[in-house]
Amino acid sequence: MTNASNAAPAAAQGGRKFGDVILDLQNISLRFGGVKALTDISFNIREHEVRAIIGPNGAGKSSMLNVINGVYHPQEGKIMFRGQERKKMEPHMAAKQGIARTFQNIALFKGMSVLDNIMTGRNLRMKCNLFQQALWIGAARNEEIAHREKVEEIVDFLEIQHIRKTAVGALPYGLQKRVDLGRALAMEPEILLLDEPMAGMNVEEKQDMCRFILDISDQFGTTIVLIEHDMGVVMDISDRVVVLDYGKKIGDGTPDEVRNNQDVINAYLGSGH
Repeated sequence: MTNASNAAPAAAQGGRKFGDVILDLQNISLRFGGVKALTDISFNIREHEVRAIIGPNGAGKSSMLNVINGVYHPQEGKIMFRGQERKKMEPHMAAKQGIARTFQNIALFKGMSVLDNIMTGRNLRMKCNLFQQALWIGAARNEEIAHREKVEEIVDFLEIQHIRKTAVGALPYGLQKRVDLGRALAMEPEILLLDEPMAGMNVEEKQDMCRFILDISDQFGTTIVLIEHDMGVVMDISDRVVVLDYGKKIGDGTPDEVRNNQDVINAYLGSGH
């Protein structure tokens, strides 16, 4: 199989155009004491693509996302962001660079409304201080109005107008996942990391989430990196797929290349797939 990690395909699935490499992970190794979570893993992520990371439970997928957004700092390897080496970075610094993330376990404010939860994603873009915001006059008032207009656009995009004032804790799981996506979108990220965005969803909810992910890529030009266990979803919406197993990379390429990779079949997909 062709190693697609360094290839430069002209177009993504559905005619979307790839841009330059935005993030390049080179020989990443991560250990916790004597436990090797990731071993010598290299792959890149291009602008405007949907890049999937797959593998069995314990393969190191979430650890890799945590490396990308600064939660974990690898002992070996380099992370190149737009051609510049990124030194040790904390999550808030990654967020300022334009990397947003959703989590496998939803971490929303259950007692707050949908609007207010999504509004928290605008915090990094607010320039007024807490005192000005508390008084809600002048620049602070105008700034909040502008941010709320952006949030309303996201609400419309995700088709959740009917629950915009509902407390998140009262919503079914599938809608909570959509709100979590909205909060990440509110950051206007360059790279959106999705950790199992369809876990626990029914077929209809998965179809909706797939549509939103592709629309985010197409309409906003956002680069998307996702972990997902549903292989039908991965093969349908991903442009390139990297496969991990026991913390090592065993495959990297287009969905068709990965689907036909014997190492991937043996380790993960199984002969029944």
